[in-house]
Amino acid sequence: MTCKPLLLAGCLTILAATPGFGAEISGEYLEARSCDVWTGPCFANGEIGLSGKEAVLAWKVDKGSWQGVELKNLSAVLVIKGEDTLGFGGSFRISPDPIESVILVDNKANQQQRDALIAFVKYSAKKLTQHVKRVESTDIQFKNDHVEGVGVLKAGDLAEIETRELRHGDCICTNEDIFYPPLTDVDNYHPAFTKQLKYTGKGLNQTWELPGQRSAFLATFEK
Repeated sequence: MTCKPLLLAGCLTILAATPGFGAEISGEYLEARSCDVWTGPCFANGEIGLSGKEAVLAWKVDKGSWQGVELKNLSAVLVIKGEDTLGFGGSFRISPDPIESVILVDNKANQQQRDALIAFVKYSAKKLTQHVKRVESTDIQFKNDHVEGVGVLKAGDLAEIETRELRHGDCICTNEDIFYPPLTDVDNYHPAFTKQLKYTGKGLNQTWELPGQRSAFLATFEK
């Protein structure tokens, strides 16, 4: 049995804590989707076209600014829904467009910071923000623990992610690996088990609650 994330997570933790030299902005990233991202081909083949059309992505700025606006300790969330499995870079040919999205902005941000956060999300997720249906401010609480594989995001009562580390018991077909990479350009990413993935907000004509999947990534970002 091979559970590669179990072997790599500790090494990634060291890298995750250190932003690169010259980065304008850096921080934490969390993503969870409605299909397994750490899986084997047999499971992925069974889900393709049927699930994985929804995702929640979150960024927390630890340091830096965007468009000249200081964003330290502020967060933003992107909620997306595609027409097909969101599997950029995977092994199957997929066409999820058009992708509709909702942006949730930290309510601690002033107007300048709000605008900068929206611009940052659109820059970081260009393919995913071509059809933004709604922008809303809310309280955002977000923390990653790369050692334990625990990511916790709570965006008011609108969106939620909670993860834990992958365990040997999460191996089913024994050849699991990262089948789909993260949906945006991030660093030091490693998969995690999704205890909760939820969206109850407006804008997408759909809500969801999808616990119990191998569908998340913890990561860092710098730009």
